[in-house]
Amino acid sequence: MKKITLITSSSILLFTTHLFSQDICDCPSQSKIGKRTFYFSWGYNKDWFSKSDIHFKNTTTAYDQQKGTPQSYDFTIYDAEATDRPGFKDIPRTDLTIPQYVYRLGYYFNNKKDLGIEINFDHIKYIMKDYQTLHVEGTIHGQEINQDTLISPKDFLHFEHSDGGNFLMLNFIKRQRLLVSNDKKHWLSGIVKIGAGPVIPRTEVTLFGENLNNKFHIAGYCMGLEAGLRYDAFKYVFIEYTAKGAFANYTNVLVIGQGKANHHFWAFENILSLGFQFPI
Repeated sequence: MKKITLITSSSILLFTTHLFSQDICDCPSQSKIGKRTFYFSWGYNKDWFSKSDIHFKNTTTAYDQQKGTPQSYDFTIYDAEATDRPGFKDIPRTDLTIPQYVYRLGYYFNNKKDLGIEINFDHIKYIMKDYQTLHVEGTIHGQEINQDTLISPKDFLHFEHSDGGNFLMLNFIKRQRLLVSNDKKHWLSGIVKIGAGPVIPRTEVTLFGENLNNKFHIAGYCMGLEAGLRYDAFKYVFIEYTAKGAFANYTNVLVIGQGKANHHFWAFENILSLGFQFPI
């Protein structure tokens, strides 16, 4: 068994050594791969979110005719937990835009530092968990509240950016060549991206028994740092795997009626994408 393991490990090492060399010089063929190229990629992401304080406010003076109470509210729920909704198992039999997808449209400049610029879109789904017991403070229908409360979707609150929290960023990119094959047809690079831009959510909310799946709109801003590996093959195709940390601040979320919500959180993403590039 040890001999088989040793042979297998040696074979992998020999194959890797044969496929890649440490040649990272500015070879003539290197300028045809990744420099002065437009590219497009499509992929999917898996996300994790930090806890978030969510503030809801509606200053309308309308009254509930049956209860005779004002419909205004101004309250905050603290440390709400949320999860994503990847939808990977549905990819073979559904619209490719239903799961948590990403796309990138970018351009690498013809310079020695191997820099680029990119439009970076992440369709993330932020789903606040139901039936949490969270501290709620503020006023609801004219009544003060300052207590731990069960967040029930039936008679209190359900909240999600389920048609996407939608991060749109303009990224600046730095790529560092790591390995190149002897025949110059395979490349492995490290990449770092940093950027910022708007969040464009479509928020579904149920508040006091009333449900609304709202419209897409610019609701705040985000910024992020992304790093990973990129494998280029045969000039036109590449695969990218990255990890991304992002901060999202939703300052103007539309909810029921004239109400608004705001919250912010940190997100961590794992991203895998397939791309095509067009040297010029």
